Amino acid sequence: MAERSWSFSKAFRSIFSGPELITEDTWDELETALITADFGPDVTESILGRLRADVERHRVTEVKEMRGMLRDAIEERLAAYDPTLRLSERPAVILVVGVNGVGKTTTIGKFANYLTAFDKRILVGAADTFRAAAVEQLGTWAERAGVDIVKPQQQGQDPASVAFQTVERARSEGYDVAIIDTAGRLQTKGGLMDELSKVRRVIEKQVPVAEVLLVLDATTGQNGLAQAEAFIEHAGVTGLVLTKLDGSAKGGFVLSVQEKTGLPIKLVGQGEGIGDLTGFTPHVFAAQLVG
Repeated sequence: MAERSWSFSKAFRSIFSGPELITEDTWDELETALITADFGPDVTESILGRLRADVERHRVTEVKEMRGMLRDAIEERLAAYDPTLRLSERPAVILVVGVNGVGKTTTIGKFANYLTAFDKRILVGAADTFRAAAVEQLGTWAERAGVDIVKPQQQGQDPASVAFQTVERARSEGYDVAIIDTAGRLQTKGGLMDELSKVRRVIEKQVPVAEVLLVLDATTGQNGLAQAEAFIEHAGVTGLVLTKLDGSAKGGFVLSVQEKTGLPIKLVGQGEGIGDLTGFTPHVFAAQLVG
C-alpha cells in the first residue's frame, strides 16, 4: 500500500505523544481510540489485555515504548489471515460480488489495472446485466485500465451466459486472468444467490473459480458487513476487498471484519484514482494505523 497519513491514526499519535509515563488515563484513552476506530468491544478488550500483559512482563513504564507493542499486537492478528491472491490457474477466474453502491464495478477496473503491473493479460466480463449502467461503467474502466472486456450481446442477457463467454474467450485467447462482475441486487436475496450459484456452475464447466472476492465499503463499517452476510453465507467468498478506506475513521474495521468473517482482506482501495487499489500488507497497515 502507498505510504500516506490516514486520518484514523491521529488518535493513536496523540496518545503516544502525550505524557511520558503510563497511567490509567493512558489505558482509558487507548480504549477510546480503539473503539472509535471501529475495532469493536471484543477485539479492543483482547488487544488491551495482551498489551497490559506485555507491559507488565517487560516492565515498561513509558508511553512511547507501548507504540511498537501495540503495532506488533495488531499486525500479529492481521497476519493470521493469508492475503495472497490465488492466480495460479490459467486463466484464473475471479468473481467479484457485493451489494450495489460499494464500488464493485470501479473496483474491478482498478483491480485489472493493478494486475497489469505484474504483466498479466486481463479480460473482464460484464455479467451484471441487470443494470445497463454497470455494463457501460465497466467498459469505461476497462478502457482506462487498458484491458479487454466481454459485454452482453443484447440487453438483459443471462448473466451466466456472459460469464461463460468471458471464460471461453479467456481460455481460447490465452488470458492470464478473467475478472467477472456480478449483480449486487435482484428482487430477493434468494434470487440473487441462486443467480450467483448459476454463474459459478456455468464457469466451472470450463475451469475452477480461483477467487470470489466480496467488496465492502469501509466507511459503512459493521453496517456494511451486515448487508453482505448473505454473500458470505451463500456465495463461496474467498477474500475481501475494502473500498473507500482513505478518508475513513474506521481503521479497526480492517481487523474486526477479518475476525468476524474468517476471511482474509486481499485488496484495499485508498482513493478514487485508477491506481488507488493495492494488495493488503498487514505490516504496512499496522504501521500506518498506529504511526
